[in-house]
Amino acid sequence: MADRPPVHPTGTGRPPALVYAVAAVSALGGLLFGYDTGIISGALLHLRDDLDLSSREQEVVVSVILLGAMAGALVSGRTAVRHGRRKVVVAVAVIFAVGAVAAAVAPDVATLIAARFVLGLAVGGASNMVPVYIAELAPAAVRGRLMVLFQLMVAIGQLIAYLCGWALAGSGGWRVMFALAVIPAVALAVGMLFLPESPRWLIEQHRADDALRTLRRLRPTGADVAAEAAEVTAVTRNAPADGGSWGQLRQRWLRPALLIAVGIAAFSQLTGINAIVYYAPTILDDAGFGDSVALLTGIGIGAMLVVAGVVGAIAVDKAGRRRTMLWFLPGSALAMAVLALAFATPAESAAQRWTVIISLFAYILFNGVGMQAVVWLIGPEVLPLSVRGPATSLATLSVWGFDLLIAMTALTAINTIGRSGTFLFYALMNVACVVFVAAKVPETKGRSLESIERALRDPLPFRRALEKR
Repeated sequence: MADRPPVHPTGTGRPPALVYAVAAVSALGGLLFGYDTGIISGALLHLRDDLDLSSREQEVVVSVILLGAMAGALVSGRTAVRHGRRKVVVAVAVIFAVGAVAAAVAPDVATLIAARFVLGLAVGGASNMVPVYIAELAPAAVRGRLMVLFQLMVAIGQLIAYLCGWALAGSGGWRVMFALAVIPAVALAVGMLFLPESPRWLIEQHRADDALRTLRRLRPTGADVAAEAAEVTAVTRNAPADGGSWGQLRQRWLRPALLIAVGIAAFSQLTGINAIVYYAPTILDDAGFGDSVALLTGIGIGAMLVVAGVVGAIAVDKAGRRRTMLWFLPGSALAMAVLALAFATPAESAAQRWTVIISLFAYILFNGVGMQAVVWLIGPEVLPLSVRGPATSLATLSVWGFDLLIAMTALTAINTIGRSGTFLFYALMNVACVVFVAAKVPETKGRSLESIERALRDPLPFRRALEKR
């Protein structure tokens, strides 16, 4: 009898093509997320004139999508526990399409606000569930880069939004901008119909045979899928049948993971990224740069977000999550401080304008790599499977809650304390984030989700327990 080839716990060779198909198709939710949150930046320049909006009304039109995102984040986590990750992502795609059509044909401000709220439901659902779906299907060796693909697609969506804002500039062009989101929404809905369900969710539903079949399709040749399934089963054996309740988040052993997930979620917004994404063209136009320069600078910001996404995708798996944040966030703080100082210069010289634009681009690059590449990755990694529904909902809710805070206060803050004061505050938040990461965030690179959870349950401090494994 011939010797059987040795079984490697993680397999040998490259992951099957299906793994990359899962990441690519589901990450279309990130593209829609980026497009629908970014398109308002270019649309607002003419939307505010067409509908005669005040600064406060502009903030409402921008921000209502974030209220919807908070609601979507709350609902999607619990819904995914009952119906599965894949079905929730399909539903998200349908809601994206409905909201895009409603926004495009909106006859008045009230209807547009309602449509933007519906889009927010989809944005919240996508940001909550797509990273979880990818994390639960991807092998540990490539999980980081595949999850960062979601953020890269967000950046690509924002770049496409800026390009559309520039190409369709003019009265009424914002309707076409909103309508274009239907195309990727349909592609996401159709593509997800052909992808597998999360094997971890299948095991929770006592469908072990289905989970094994799925794992065999998703793992390299020689991978011990039975051992992986047994590890997941062992972790979920004592888990509540309903996927966890909000009350269970009060357990002491969960606190380090919740602090990390919610803390990174909060700093992802308090460091100022979406104040720039939403309002950069408006801020530059009001500062005397002109519509054309403002829109072209917006395109540059979108391109820099894509570059940051690519660099971040490489960095989180090569350098690690923690080190990526500690390397790049100081640059983010410095660039934002330079931007604040540039706006403090009274003379509108060519040197000042170039300083503003270069510091904007540098900030987007450093913050995009150091924070935005990690924010959708760290939560699904450190939050345990037993409470992943409500826990990821809480983390995603924190992202959108602080995003709403920034969106609703950015223009008001600029009108009250000036551009320099506002950007200086964001610079200080970047510094605070570096301190938080250095003190609290462990390295999760190359760790299985189950080994991270076991470290969390260890009596030792979370970081030290994970370093031992």
